Amino acid sequence: MTPPSRPTYSALTSSTDPGRQRLDRLATASITVGAFAVLAAILAIGIFLLWESLPLLSLAGTFTLETLSPLAWGTLKAALAAMLLALPIALGAAIYTALYMPPRLRSRVKPVLEMMEAIPGVVVGFIAGLILAPWVERHLASTLVLLVWLPLSTLLAGVLWHSARQSLRKRLPFSWAGLWLTPWLIAMTFIALWATPGVEHVLIGGDLRQWLDQQLGVNYATRNAMIVGMAMGFAVIPSIFALAEDALADVPTSLLEGAQALGATRWQALWKVALPAAGPGIFSAVMIGAGRAVGETMIVLMASGNTAIFSTSPFEGMRSIAAAIAIELPESTPDSSTYHVLIFAALVLFLFTFLVNTLAEVVRLRLRTRLSRMGDRG
Repeated sequence: MTPPSRPTYSALTSSTDPGRQRLDRLATASITVGAFAVLAAILAIGIFLLWESLPLLSLAGTFTLETLSPLAWGTLKAALAAMLLALPIALGAAIYTALYMPPRLRSRVKPVLEMMEAIPGVVVGFIAGLILAPWVERHLASTLVLLVWLPLSTLLAGVLWHSARQSLRKRLPFSWAGLWLTPWLIAMTFIALWATPGVEHVLIGGDLRQWLDQQLGVNYATRNAMIVGMAMGFAVIPSIFALAEDALADVPTSLLEGAQALGATRWQALWKVALPAAGPGIFSAVMIGAGRAVGETMIVLMASGNTAIFSTSPFEGMRSIAAAIAIELPESTPDSSTYHVLIFAALVLFLFTFLVNTLAEVVRLRLRTRLSRMGDRG
């Protein structure tokens, strides 16, 4: 017996009333016009920046290079500091939330983490510049110890949980580690803050900041790359987490179940199956996070000190391209050399963020195609 054929789209639309068809066509036309308007606006911005940068061809190339080099270095330095903090936290949280956390807890935790992205960058920069930077300056040793001790204490908690008795592991299941690990990390933080000043006094006989200046000649600025990395890393974490978590959650469960049925552990299924399958999506998340870190303005402006210098030290400041444009462009004279250099810097920043986001979108579409093929085969 031949199964009945499904009605085609034209048959469905022909059976509807003419009013609904007109609304559908109007909505389709509006979406199409809006999409082309966005593309036209982006193209117009690029053409404007390129046109305003053309007068630089009559200037000496060394002037432009010497002017932009510290800004480009500061931009990369700030972005690298932010990604060093954001990547381990965001990707670790995405893996745990997507693959290990119970669905009931995940439905509550994920929206909270995603809502962190709604915090304005100016608020994060304000807190970093006026609250975090002075506190870190007074407690530099404690801050450095916390940056190392908290990841180590997390690993220590995992080792203790793995070696504990079966009854205790049932009371503290791994799927709920996000809850019972919180008081552990709070306790480790208090221990580090309590013990570090005494150890600092015994080892170096005083304040770490003064010891770095006197013994190593390292200058510590109140607003520096480390402060920018902490603040901007906090702002970038939600973007990376949301995209990476969606990519991992979209991996077909049949792949993980098949790997475990063949004898693989959950850890092996994660590394050998889940991460390779979600790799393009995770790469897309990382690229979008890097693009936001490069283009961030207010956090770098308020927490970096805005010193255009070449320095690899995390204790010294920098000036990024976005911060330089925000500070100097409103005061520059139109058609002056400074004006055209700033426009050229904006063009470089525009091209970089455009290419990064385009690459991330291409990778995301590749992920969707790969997962759909895997689902069809399963």
